[in-house]
Order: sequence, then structure tokens, then C-alpha cells
Amino acid sequence: LCSDGANACFLTGDLDTMNELIDEVLSKDIDTVEKYRVSEIKVKSLHAVGKVNESIDAALDFRRQLGLPTPQKKPASKFTIAREYMRVKRLLKKKTAEDIANLPELDDERQEMGQRMNELLIVCVFQVQPTMLPLIIFLLTTTTLKHGLNPSSCDAFAGLGMILCGRLGKLEKGCEMAKAAELIVEQPGMRRITSKTIFVAQSFCYHWTEPLQDTVTPLLEGCQKGLEIGDTDSACSCLVVRSYCLYFTGRPLESIQEELEATIEVMTQLRQDARKMRIVILLATVKKLRGIDTEAGDEKMDSLLATAAATGNFSLAAFVNSMKLEVFVIFQQWEEAIELVQKSGNVRLALTSAFNTVRYTFLQTLTYFKAAQTASGKKRKQMKKCGKTTLKVIQGWAKNGNVNVVHYLRILEAELDW
Repeated sequence: LCSDGANACFLTGDLDTMNELIDEVLSKDIDTVEKYRVSEIKVKSLHAVGKVNESIDAALDFRRQLGLPTPQKKPASKFTIAREYMRVKRLLKKKTAEDIANLPELDDERQEMGQRMNELLIVCVFQVQPTMLPLIIFLLTTTTLKHGLNPSSCDAFAGLGMILCGRLGKLEKGCEMAKAAELIVEQPGMRRITSKTIFVAQSFCYHWTEPLQDTVTPLLEGCQKGLEIGDTDSACSCLVVRSYCLYFTGRPLESIQEELEATIEVMTQLRQDARKMRIVILLATVKKLRGIDTEAGDEKMDSLLATAAATGNFSLAAFVNSMKLEVFVIFQQWEEAIELVQKSGNVRLALTSAFNTVRYTFLQTLTYFKAAQTASGKKRKQMKKCGKTTLKVIQGWAKNGNVNVVHYLRILEAELDW
């Protein structure tokens, strides 16, 4: 009853009562399996209110209690990531999406609970430990390939598609893995993961090979399905990405502002603080571009950067810096733009493989070329070299079939020839 009550309180936003019920269950001397459901609610609720590090700690701790292999909460080296990827590659062999969807069902309760914790970890680690993200996804994938399918397997293969597309440049294989996730979610017993599968596939995979506009309608459907099944986390995630897609595809700013303000009200009611911050960032940007409440918007962005620094939230900082760069470039404030680019670190890593990564790389490259045009001597050469380096990244995306970067590429090549 306490577990059911805690879940009901989480869904209705009554977090104080939820925490009391969770503590009551966890304080009892009962089997770890019996504590699973409230542990799941605890991980989800901590993330929902922005306590990302605590959410990660809770999920990792529960996996250890289950006696399952658990990565350490620390940056992962390139060697470790490459080693774990090779393990996945060996297990995958030449399996197609259909082959993966025809794997047997998972019938090990302990592995199923461990998979669920990995699934929840994905939404947290990219914010504060982005190099851990591939390790969690690879662990989800190898467990599925060894032990069988369950709802978490959708996250495994959609997540693998995200890594293949965004980090390894294997767009065709990445979209094939996203397709595998979509085939799995159509099977009986997978309904709870429907919204999240749509979110990951549309947000991180398909935009690499299809027009960005094509993701807008599926993301709205993903939001609706999430609300229908009580998956408010994934529903709101779909809303966040859809909102940014509306901006990036050139919808009128006034209509975007109206939608963002309505979205913030919904997320406030659902206690989706972490996801609401992404909407607040976009709203401040839209208002700035429209000349509305500019000083208040600047203060909000600075406040969010301070929060990101205090909590070690690289993803939040990347979102803020990417949209600040958006404003600087549109208003042709090139000095401010180059200063931000040089100070903001590896934004692409923190933005994973969302379209925001593509947009930031374009703006970053344009900023380098503009800085080179007004510089001289050694600094001019340095800025041009940096721009050519990031230009090669965009050229690689275009060569691999990314239709959304073609116009970016033409603009940048024209600037390079200036």
C-alpha cells in the first residue's frame, strides 16, 4: 500500500507525502526485491525536482544491492568507452532490427530490475557525467542481448542509435537500432516505454537523416501517449524537444512564446522542474529576440548558469550557453560570441546527439570565421584553423546524409571564402 501510495503521490505532484511513504518502506527490514518499486519512484522523483546527482546515487546503489555489475560514478575514459562498445559490437554481430525484435523475453527478475535502474540512469548521467552515458547504454544493450527483451530494451537500442548517430557518425546503423526499439515497443507488455522510445528515436536519431520538421508531429504524439499512460517524465521530455524543434525550424516567435508559456504552466503543475528549466531557457531566448523583458531574461540565464556550476550540471550549462550564442550571432555581437565559445567548453558532448548539437556547431563555426575576418596575424590564423576544424565536422555530417546541415554548410563555405 505504501508503494502504491508513493507512486500516486508522485504522479499527482504531492512529493512531501511521497517521500514519507518511501522512507517508511525503505526503513523496513525486507528483501531488496520488495524495496524495488519505491526505489524506482525515489530515483524518478529526485530527477524530476532537479536533484540529478542524488538520483544517480540512488539508482547505482540499488543496482549494487541487487549484486549486478555497476559502473562507478566518475568520468569514463575513451579507452573504457571503446572497450565496452567492442563488446556490444561482438554481441550484435550482423543482427538487423527484426532480428533484435525477435529475441526471447527476459525472465530474470533481478536483471529486469537492474535494467530499469539503467534506464532511469540514462536521463540523469548525461547531465552531470556525460561520458558515463555510453557505458550505461552499452550495459543495457549487452544485458538485453544476453538475457532477453523487456521494456528497458527499447531504451537500450534507441540509446545505442543515439550513440551511433551522434558520436560515431554511423547514421544508417544508428537509425536501424532506433527502428529495432520501435519494433520492440509494439510487442505486448511494452506500453509503459512507448513515449520514451518516441522521445529518444525522434530527438537523437532520426534528425540525422530526415528533415527536422518531420520530428515535430511524432514528438507531440509521444507527449500525448506519455500523459495517457502516466509517464509524465517522457511526455514532458517530448514537449521540450518539440519546442526547440519549432524554434529551429523557423516558426514565428510570437506563436512559440505563447506555446512555451503554456508549457511552463503544465510543467509547473506536474512538478517537472528539471525539464521546465529547458523551456525557461528557450522562452528567455525568444523574448530577447523579440525585445521583451531582456534584462529579466539575462538575469534568468545568469542564474541558471550559476545553478549549473553549483550542481555540476553540464547539460544545463550547455543549453544556456548554446542559446546565449544564438542571440549573440543573430544580433551580430561577435566579440561576445567568440568569448562565449572559448569559455563554454565541450558543449557538443553535453548536448549529446540532439539537434541542438548541430545548431551549436554551425554557430560555433560561423563565430570562428567572423572572428578571423576582423583579426590579423597569428590570431587570424588561429581563428580560421578552429573554424575549419568544426567545419569538417559539419561536412562529415553532410557527407553521411544529414539533410539539415546542407544550408548551414553553404553559409559557412561562403564565409570561409570571404
